[in-house]
Amino acid sequence: MFVPGYRLRNGSPLDRPQLVKFARRTYRELYPDQDFAHLPRLIEQYLSAKTPLWWVEAQHDDEGGFPHRRRPLGCLWLGNAVDQIDGDRHAHIFLLYVDPDHRRRGIGSALVHHAETWARRRGDRQLGLQVFAENQRAIHLYEKLGYRTFSHWMVKPLD
Repeated sequence: MFVPGYRLRNGSPLDRPQLVKFARRTYRELYPDQDFAHLPRLIEQYLSAKTPLWWVEAQHDDEGGFPHRRRPLGCLWLGNAVDQIDGDRHAHIFLLYVDPDHRRRGIGSALVHHAETWARRRGDRQLGLQVFAENQRAIHLYEKLGYRTFSHWMVKPLD
């Protein structure tokens, strides 16, 4: 069981348009004035059968008792990274998003646990992610789940 009232389903590279929408929603929450025109190219380049994708849907059956597919309200997209210290490949969370109307219900935590389980089964010794400094809610979630800051990614605009 995923989270009561919700289910997780596998995505595929065919879900590129939906993943672009979710990535835009994610980034627009923090940077509403940006257009993020680069996201379709980025997702085209990195989404593959080797970078698994899962969608969260509200669990709902139709009147006949058969599962009914609803629009996704969350997603988890994983990829690969290389540890800068020892050179080991490990899983990396490319995108984790939960619709604001469904937050604080355990979905984000369940997605992180799902990612950890997937990475362990694959033989990875760690799971990494990048989170924007302004995204304090996400930072709090990750810290609560045992993640710690390993490095600081610093940038300087060169106008």
